[in-house]
Amino acid sequence: MVTAGLAGRSLGAAMRDVRRSLADLKLPPGYAVEYGGENKEMMEAFASLGLALVLAVFLVYMIMAAQFESLLYPFVIMFSVPLAFVGVVWALALTRRTLNVPSFMGVIMLVGIVVNNAIVLVDYINTLRRRGMERDEAVLKAGPTRLRPILMTTLTTVLAMLPLALGLGESGEAQAPMATVVIGGLTLSTLLTLVVVPVVYTIFDDLGRRGLFARLVSLRPRWRRPSPVYAGSSDGANPGGSSAAGGAAGDPPRGE
Repeated sequence: MVTAGLAGRSLGAAMRDVRRSLADLKLPPGYAVEYGGENKEMMEAFASLGLALVLAVFLVYMIMAAQFESLLYPFVIMFSVPLAFVGVVWALALTRRTLNVPSFMGVIMLVGIVVNNAIVLVDYINTLRRRGMERDEAVLKAGPTRLRPILMTTLTTVLAMLPLALGLGESGEAQAPMATVVIGGLTLSTLLTLVVVPVVYTIFDDLGRRGLFARLVSLRPRWRRPSPVYAGSSDGANPGGSSAAGGAAGDPPRGE
């Protein structure tokens, strides 16, 4: 058994050098190289955290499916999660930090954080469509209208994580990778969500109209314009079969 300690290097970098050195080692029959210690513990922790990440994605999707009463729109919202993973890689590379257990925990946290911006955007698009607005017009109006609350929620989270990302304090360096992951993933996801999510929403809505996702969007709401309300009628019906322009009172419909 060979033991060693780490000094000034990450565990991942040290293990890559060890495996590279032992790659050409010829062992007699019945012998094998097994890595234990901190490396074994890290591999077991990554396996558990990977399962937790998959479970987090599944639970977030199922909760949104129940709230939206649709399987399509939560799927559109989940496109913000891969955008956050791109930001994670960018933040770790920029700060020269490694993917370890704390940073992996930050990735799991991102699954529940980054979808908030997409939920606000998609929900407002659906609200505008329920009010009778056309889809493209609703998409164009939802972005500028919801830009301020999206930026406010992102900035509050990023600024709150900034002291932790700087590694201040005695134990701050250990938790700094988690804050770095959250800041990088949330920042890039917010910027790209305002562009990518409306595009994906439009694409999948077109496919749903063509019947390509008939089973997937069986609960998809049917958008209708509100029925016009005519003067002199409490239930919105056109009394006496008269037209909108020639009603009994001579007034135009209220909905126009």
